[in-house]
Amino acid sequence: MVSIDLHSIGTFLRQWLRNPAKMASVTPSGRQLAHMMVQQLPQGAARVVELGAGTGVFTRALLDAGISPSQLLVVEINPDLVAFLRRRFPGVAVVCADARHLDVLAAEHGLLMDGKLDAVVSGLGMLSMSSELRVGILRAAFAALGDDGRFIQFTYGPGSPVRRREREALGLRVRRTGHAMRNLPPATVYVYQRFHSHEVASVKAQRQDA
Repeated sequence: MVSIDLHSIGTFLRQWLRNPAKMASVTPSGRQLAHMMVQQLPQGAARVVELGAGTGVFTRALLDAGISPSQLLVVEINPDLVAFLRRRFPGVAVVCADARHLDVLAAEHGLLMDGKLDAVVSGLGMLSMSSELRVGILRAAFAALGDDGRFIQFTYGPGSPVRRREREALGLRVRRTGHAMRNLPPATVYVYQRFHSHEVASVKAQRQDA
């Protein structure tokens, strides 16, 4: 089960008051949203990078879902939240860094030694970013993700936070997977994958049906 304690909420609110433009919301993500995000992990997922972890709601959900602490890398740009996360999850590698360096960070922490990442779980506020920044983050993510890897993102907006022209430039398809109505504010979950991953899966499915 995922829970948000009063200490986590207080930490999150203090950081939001200091710099609201860099925080996706005034409150940490809730249990329903965390569950929906983790549900989108590929079957058998092992190596995961989390972006913009905040106070660790998704981190806790990923660990509860069976992701090994040694195979989870958390990237958070706020140094105060990094310190909080390191105390809360002592067995997880938490780095204070820009998400555009995700591929380099994953390699440095041994997650790309014998393969690629299975998923990137993002709590970043994509809507508040420039197009250049969004594309830079996604480019780094898909440099580290395997062919069937998934970039899992939530948003408070009415549509995909990654624009059509950005998806086309990166060769990505998008799938809307659900709406967390009980989250505050309500949020929608999107999954981004490479186009050719879908084509390979379709061919495999056709062979199995034959």
